[in-house]
Amino acid sequence: MSETELSHEIADAEGENQLDEDDRLKPEYVRAVLDAVEAGDAEGARALVEPLHPADIADLFELTPHEDRPGLAHAVADLLDGDVLAEMNDYVREDLIDALDPREVADLASELDTDDAVAIIEDLDADEQREVLRQMEPDDRAAIEEALSYPEESAGRLMQRELIAVPEHWTVGDAIDYLRGHEELTTDFWEIFVVDPGHKPVGTCQLSWILRTPRFVSIADVMKREQTLIPTDMDQEEVALRFQKYALISAAVTDASGRLVGMITVDDIVHIIQEEAGEDTLLLSGAGDGDINEPIRFTVRTRLTWLTINLGATMLSASVIGLFQGEIARYALLAVLMPIISALGGNAGTQTLAVMVRALAMNQLTSSNTLRMLGREFSVAMCNGAALGMIGALGSYVVFRDPTLSAVFGIAMSFNSLVAGIVGVIVPVTLDRANIDPAVSSAVFVTTITDIMGFLSFLGLAALVGLGG
Repeated sequence: MSETELSHEIADAEGENQLDEDDRLKPEYVRAVLDAVEAGDAEGARALVEPLHPADIADLFELTPHEDRPGLAHAVADLLDGDVLAEMNDYVREDLIDALDPREVADLASELDTDDAVAIIEDLDADEQREVLRQMEPDDRAAIEEALSYPEESAGRLMQRELIAVPEHWTVGDAIDYLRGHEELTTDFWEIFVVDPGHKPVGTCQLSWILRTPRFVSIADVMKREQTLIPTDMDQEEVALRFQKYALISAAVTDASGRLVGMITVDDIVHIIQEEAGEDTLLLSGAGDGDINEPIRFTVRTRLTWLTINLGATMLSASVIGLFQGEIARYALLAVLMPIISALGGNAGTQTLAVMVRALAMNQLTSSNTLRMLGREFSVAMCNGAALGMIGALGSYVVFRDPTLSAVFGIAMSFNSLVAGIVGVIVPVTLDRANIDPAVSSAVFVTTITDIMGFLSFLGLAALVGLGG
């Protein structure tokens, strides 16, 4: 592409909206940026990228091929700040951070709230972490080191330490003067936390209340004493459920002694909800992270592991079929109908399993209602099994004109549907009680059990009534 053509393309891209109707970067815009980078026109590339929101700049890097990202990063280096890295996909961010020296990473992390800085630094190797932390200011380093001491995916990792806390004996005027008189205070907050002399939270006060209350009124008289406190060791999924249940905008985080050490805001929870929902769906399929930016070797390793486990489960099911090879040899139609029994049983089990995993993830399934849920799914399975059994029996009779085969087929289908409904509840609940994530391994158990019971019921009934004899 000539310089004249490139200049026209850049001008066209600058003159139109970079986003489509779904707020995604347009392919022609991405191509224009990469063409500018390839042509060595860093100024043109920067002019194209500068109007973008940090989240859209992050999307631009994710849409850029792996081998072209270093060139793009070099061209728009001054736009590649901490806010962009915080919005970036983990794998893409790792690629870019690997290309930066520890001083640059430390500078970027220092621009961010503690939670976003931790998200960047926690993925580094131990040696790289130490080097980056060594380059940071003592206060920033201490805050991040403390956050890293908490378990992964816990409230301690998720929280930010930048918050506003005032004593309960202050007046509204004292709080306003404090906010106006200290420029170093955080500017992104929705409520003020009220603490006692031991720095333990005793209430909260929304900014709207502060603005509408006379200066002489005591904070203790206007604050709300009921609040949702988040322990530092609480899992982030449980934190998200609390935000959803109580419609929180922000919440105080307390340490083991009950002292206020940070806060969590709803913008972080939105990311957690999205991550957890996608994670459970992918785990059910055995697809790992399911990230299109994940290195191929990691994807192959994860998927191959679960495919190997599924292979073993399938061979177990096949061994059941081997027990009835004589009946199958005498009556070949059994082999024609077996896959239908297996497929419908697996689908019915997966439906129940998906409902149970979601209920467990949302804390809807507890010890108090597990038996009721089992009864509910048992009823659903009975109704579905009866309907499928009648339809299957009728269909097989129309095709094969064998009433005995049709009856065996219908009964086996009904029975396997009932088994699928029961194991679809029992397996994830049992795994959850054993502190094993039901989203990870439930599918293998459920499909294996439904396959085995489907083959046993169908071929066993066929042998019992002497089909093909």
